[in-house]
Amino acid sequence: MITNSVKDDIKSAMKSGDTFKRDTLRMLSSAFKQVEVDKRVEIDDKIACEIIQSEIKKRNDSATQYKAANRDELAQKELKEIEILSSYLPKQLNESELEAEISAVIKSLNANSLKDLGEVIKVSREKIGAKSDGKSISQMAKKLLS
Repeated sequence: MITNSVKDDIKSAMKSGDTFKRDTLRMLSSAFKQVEVDKRVEIDDKIACEIIQSEIKKRNDSATQYKAANRDELAQKELKEIEILSSYLPKQLNESELEAEISAVIKSLNANSLKDLGEVIKVSREKIGAKSDGKSISQMAKKLLS
């Protein structure tokens, strides 16, 4: 399980003295705990992947804002955190694999215009899961439907 892997990696980061990785993983662990408490659910790998994707999205947004403000050192910190968090997600689909998956969904739904975009994205996200982020799925669906 991802949560157990994160806990083990926190311990190994503490032993090796890697404070950056330790702090990043502690933040992720606290995000897991927060969801467990707020939603009163047991964290499984599906929920863990959603949380990790959410944390990555937050860091991408922050890195973009830092770059716009010419704060490259802070942007680099966010990007290093993304790198650590991404290692817990399943292998991400490349563009051609993503296109093939979404094309299959479009065919199965008989979607043929941008009016069907919402349904295509919804079914694609369920099918693809954590193998791609929502932004990529949305962009590819728009491209294929237009």
